[in-house]
Amino acid sequence: MKIRTLVVSALAVTLLGAITGAAAFSQLASPERPGSRPLVTKAEYERWQTELSNWGRWGKDDELGTLNLITPAKRKQAAALVKDGFTVSLASDAATQTAVDVPCPVEWAMVTASQSGATDRIAYPCIHGAGATHLDSFAHVFFGGKMWNGYAVSELVTKERGAAKNSILTMKNGIVTRGVLYDIPKLKGVQYLEPGTRIFAEDLEAWEKKAGVKVTPGDALFLRWGRWTRRAKLGPWPVNDAMAGLDNSVLPWLKQRDIAILGWETPGYAPKPAGDMLGNPVHDFVLTILGVHLLDRADFDALSEAAAARNRWEFMVTIAPLPIPHGTGSPVNPIAVF
Repeated sequence: MKIRTLVVSALAVTLLGAITGAAAFSQLASPERPGSRPLVTKAEYERWQTELSNWGRWGKDDELGTLNLITPAKRKQAAALVKDGFTVSLASDAATQTAVDVPCPVEWAMVTASQSGATDRIAYPCIHGAGATHLDSFAHVFFGGKMWNGYAVSELVTKERGAAKNSILTMKNGIVTRGVLYDIPKLKGVQYLEPGTRIFAEDLEAWEKKAGVKVTPGDALFLRWGRWTRRAKLGPWPVNDAMAGLDNSVLPWLKQRDIAILGWETPGYAPKPAGDMLGNPVHDFVLTILGVHLLDRADFDALSEAAAARNRWEFMVTIAPLPIPHGTGSPVNPIAVF
């Protein structure tokens, strides 16, 4: 990862004293000091699209991306992590009411209810909306008319026929791998991060040192900043406009770690500091250029409690999307097993 020089004032130098390197970066990265780290430029971002690309790595016909790294040996490694058989869901409850942070809720209604039985109907008008935890397929976002592995979107994804390549159906057999929780509020000693907090590679590595565990090729990385804890305490807010999350500078680090799945709690994927004009950069880059499938709008609060109770931040995780032909995503209920 490209190392930047951090310029600080004489006063900041005095206050920081001997704090250097990664610790200094983590101390300075906060909503109160949005300019403490330079932003990734458009030129850097465009260069990374070539330098960090995984296109062609598993052949010209590949539709799995880094899921190729989940080998039988990786699944056996994950299964060996199950010690007491305790399970915990990583999904947020489906939101059926419109709210400031749920503009497109799940539609649910009872169809019949009698003394002999009942039926109901559920619909997801926006698979990629804020109503439910879901898994993104590679047919979701594109760069310059190309999706994962360089496939031309115009030939393969249409409104009439859906996705002929890179659909959610490629994951019909499910995902079983080693999961690792990166609990950044616990690293910082807070209940949740304030919206606007930028999470850097140095923070992720500081958590690895504290927790004694880190992601390896083929793993699932789950990032918690405390979105649901904050919502429970303070109520909903327009989360698209104010969130914590991975800084764009983390992209080379993610490439280096070769994760198979990335999961997070909020729909914007970045804290959107002032001056950041890249749009939705981490989400789009990870999915399309790195070939990492995304677990979106998950809830890691129960996972955090289970991991802390055991002082164990690694576990087996299973994710089973619905087999929707030509679909660009699917609601899921991922399960971690300790």
